[in-house]
Amino acid sequence: MIKNNGLKEQELKKLAFLSERELYMELRSSPQGLSAEDAKERLEEFGPNKVDAQKPIPAWLVFLSAFKDAFVLVLTGLMLVSLLVKDYEAAIVMAVMIAASVTITFIQNIRSQKASEALKELIENTCAVVRNNETIEIPMDEVVPGDVVRLATGDMIPADAVLIWTNDLFVNQSSLTGESMPVEKFVDPGVEKEATDLSAIEMQDVIFMGTDVLSGQGTAIILKTGQNTFFGDIAKNATKKRGRTTFDEGLVRVSKLLLRMVMVLFPIVFVLNGLTKGDWSEAFFFAIAVAVGLTPEMLPMIVTSNLAKGALTLSKEKVIVKELPSIQNLGSMDVLCTDKTGTITEDRVVLVQHINPLGEENDEVLDVAYLNSFYQTGWKNLMDIAVINYFEENDRQVAFKNIQKIDEIPFDFSRRRLTVVMDVDGHQLMVTKGAVEEMESVCSHVKINGEVTSITEELREKMRNVNRRLNEQGMRVLTVATRLDVHDDAVYSISDEKEMTIIGFMGFLDPAKKSAVTAIDSLHKHGVAVKVLTGDNAVVAQKVCKDVGIEADRFYLGTDVDQMSDEELAQAAETVHLFAKLHPMQKSRIIEAIQSKGHTVGFMGDGINDAPALRTADVGISVDTAADITKDASSIILLEKSLDVLAHGVIEGRKVFSNIMKYIKITISSNFGNVFSILVASAFLPFLPMLSIQLLVQNLIYGIAQLTIPWDRVDQSELEKPVKWQIGGLLKFTLYIGPVSSLFDVIGFIVMWFVFSANTVAEQSIFQAGWFMIGLVTQTLVVHVVRTKKVPFVQSIASLPVLISTLLAIIAAFVIILTPLRTLFDFGALPSNYWIWFVGIVAAYLITLEFAKRLYIRLTGEWL
Repeated sequence: MIKNNGLKEQELKKLAFLSERELYMELRSSPQGLSAEDAKERLEEFGPNKVDAQKPIPAWLVFLSAFKDAFVLVLTGLMLVSLLVKDYEAAIVMAVMIAASVTITFIQNIRSQKASEALKELIENTCAVVRNNETIEIPMDEVVPGDVVRLATGDMIPADAVLIWTNDLFVNQSSLTGESMPVEKFVDPGVEKEATDLSAIEMQDVIFMGTDVLSGQGTAIILKTGQNTFFGDIAKNATKKRGRTTFDEGLVRVSKLLLRMVMVLFPIVFVLNGLTKGDWSEAFFFAIAVAVGLTPEMLPMIVTSNLAKGALTLSKEKVIVKELPSIQNLGSMDVLCTDKTGTITEDRVVLVQHINPLGEENDEVLDVAYLNSFYQTGWKNLMDIAVINYFEENDRQVAFKNIQKIDEIPFDFSRRRLTVVMDVDGHQLMVTKGAVEEMESVCSHVKINGEVTSITEELREKMRNVNRRLNEQGMRVLTVATRLDVHDDAVYSISDEKEMTIIGFMGFLDPAKKSAVTAIDSLHKHGVAVKVLTGDNAVVAQKVCKDVGIEADRFYLGTDVDQMSDEELAQAAETVHLFAKLHPMQKSRIIEAIQSKGHTVGFMGDGINDAPALRTADVGISVDTAADITKDASSIILLEKSLDVLAHGVIEGRKVFSNIMKYIKITISSNFGNVFSILVASAFLPFLPMLSIQLLVQNLIYGIAQLTIPWDRVDQSELEKPVKWQIGGLLKFTLYIGPVSSLFDVIGFIVMWFVFSANTVAEQSIFQAGWFMIGLVTQTLVVHVVRTKKVPFVQSIASLPVLISTLLAIIAAFVIILTPLRTLFDFGALPSNYWIWFVGIVAAYLITLEFAKRLYIRLTGEWL
C-alpha cells in the first residue's frame, strides 16, 4: 500500500511538471473541456469520482466472523464435550464466556463500518466544469481525468488537479497536512518545475481532493479521481479493518499454547488411566475433565471485566474507550507518535514579539500593525486575528486620534503583502505588512529609536540576523513598514509600494501547552518515547519539541521518508523523534516501520489527515471535537485534547494488563502443576486421583474466585515501564512455579496413602476428598503469593474484593467436604487428624512457593 502511494505521488508530480499544452495532450483534453460523449466514456473507464469505502458487511456475517478466534474455538469444543458428558454447569459457564467474547468482537466490527458512510458525506457536492466550451454544474462523482474545473471561494476541490490559472487563490489543506494556516496556490512554471525534491503536497500549482478554496479563483485540469487521489488513499486506510494489535496477538498466542498443551496431555491422561484402571469409558471422561481443568475458561470474563473496569475508570479521567482491547495497548505502548498542532501546542496563532529592526521591543510596530489588520476589509487570516486580539487583550489605545480609511491594496500571492491607507491626524499614512523577503524589496529606509535612516548593507545584515533568530525560535515573521503622504489622491496602487520605511517585525507562534511539558516528562519516566509527526515545517516543529522536552536535534522530512526503504526508515525511527513536512500516508508508513521493530505504537491526532495513522497504530487516540471519520478510525477518544489525560490512560492500561497477566500466569502454572500431579497419580494409583465431576467443581470454584482480580491493587513498581505479552516468559514461569504445586500434591498423595491408608478402591473417596481440599486451597492462596514481587500479606496486600473472594472459595471447599453435600460429589469423610496435616502442607507450600518466586526473579530478572 505504501509502495503504491509512492508511485502515485511520482506519477502525480510527473504530470504536474508538464506545461499546459503538454497537459492537454497527455490527458486528451482542451481549454474547451471534454465533450459529453468523451466524459461519459471516461466515467465508465475510471469509475465514479468517489472513494471505494468498504461495503457494509451484513450483521449476521459480522457475528459469525467473531467466532474465528482460536480461544473461542477451544472453548466451544470443550463446551460441546461438557454437554456430552452431561456436565451442564461447566457447559453453561463456558457458553457465557463464549457469548461475552463474541459480542465484544461483533460490536467492534460493526462500529468500524461507520467510517465509510462518514467519508461519503464529505465528498457529496457539485462543482463547475467546462464541457463543450460551456461551464456547467455537475455532481462531484461525475468528474473525470481531463476535466477542466472552475474554482471559486468556498468550493471544495473535487479531485487531484494542476492549476493553469489563478487569481489570489488561498487553499485550506488542513485535511491533508493538519496545519490550519492557508496555503498559497498559483501557476508557477519557473523554479518549482526544477524543484524535484518537493513533495506533491508542497507544489504550488497542485491541488487535492478533500481540500477547499478559502478565497480567490482558479482553473485546473483534473489529473486523478476517486481512489487514485491522495484523499482516496486516506479513505481506504481510514476505513480498513484494524489489524491485530499486540493485545490480540497475545491472546491468540496464549490460546494456541493452551491448545497444544491440551492436545499433548489429553491422550496421555486418557491412555495412562485406561491402561492402569481398565475402564476406558471413565478414563475418557476423566481426560476430558483434565482438558477443561487445564483451560482457564474464565479468561474471556476476566479479560472483559478488566477492560470494562478500566474503561469506567478512564471515563472519569475524560478518556472514552471505543475499543476495549486498546486499554491494554495503552499499557504496553512504548512509543507515542503525535501530531504537533493542538496536541503539544495550543492550536492558535498568538503574537509574541513586536520589535524594531534591531530586535528591541517597540510599541509603534504594534500600533501600525493593528491599523493594517483592523481596517483591511479582505479575508482576515490567523495572524491578523492574533494582532487584533493581542492589541485588545492588553487594553491598548491607538496612538493616533483621528483615523479615516482611504484605500486598500489587497493581499496577493505574487506580492505577499497587504497595504491599508488611512488619513491619520491630517496625513495620509500607508501601512504595509507582509513576508520578510517581499517587504525587503520595497523598503529603502528603517526607523530606529525615532530616527529614519537609509538601509545600509550592515543594517540589512543585522535585520536578517533578527529574522533568523525569530525563525529559530519557531516563529512566523512579518515585516511592518510605512510611507507617509505619498500623494494627494485617494486611490493607491501597487506601484506606490516602494521606498517604504521598515518600522519593525512581528513574531507569531503556536505556543506549546504548559501541560504538555509535565505530561511528556511523565511519559518518558514511564518508558514511553514520544515522537512528533507533523505536516508543519521542521524549524517551527523543532522549537516546539525543545519547549516540551522532546529531543529534536535531528529530524527527517517527508521527502527523506520517501527516499528510504522500509528497513532504513525503521532504523531511522528508532533514534529520531521528529518527522516534519509529512503527508498522511507517510505518517502511516512511519508507524508501521516503528511497529516492525517490535514496538507497541500509539498515535494521537484529530484531523482527517490523521485517520490512516490512527487506524495503523496499535492504539489510535483522537478527541471528541475531531471529524467523524477521524473518531471512527480511533480506538480511544479524549474529552480534553491533552497529553495529561493520556498519561493517566497509560497507567490505567498497565494496571489492566498486570491484572490480566496475574490470572493467566497463576492459572496456567497452577493447572499445569495439577495436571502433572494427575499424571504421576494415574501411573501409580489403582483408582482415579479425582473423579471428573470433582475436578470440574474444584476448577469452577477457583475460577469464580478469580473474577475479582480486575479489582486488585497493582504495585507501583509494575507501572513504571511498558508491559508486553511474553509467551516465552509464560512458559518459563509455568516451568518454575508449576512443579512446586506438583511437589506438594505428591506429598499430599503420600500422606493420604501411608498415613490415612487411603490406598484401595474402597477408600478412594477419602483420598479424593483429601486431595480436593489441598488442591483447591493451595490453588486459591497461591494468587496472593504470585500477584506481587513483594512479600505477600506484609509488603503487599491484595484488595478487599480479592481477599473476600479467596475466603469465600475456601469456605465453599470446607462446606462441600464437611457437610452432607460431599455425597453429591462422591467424597468420603476425612478423619479429624487430617486437618493437622492439611494446615502443615498448605503452610509449607506457600513458604516454598515464595522461595521459588524469589529464585525465579533472581535467575530471569523478570516477573509478571
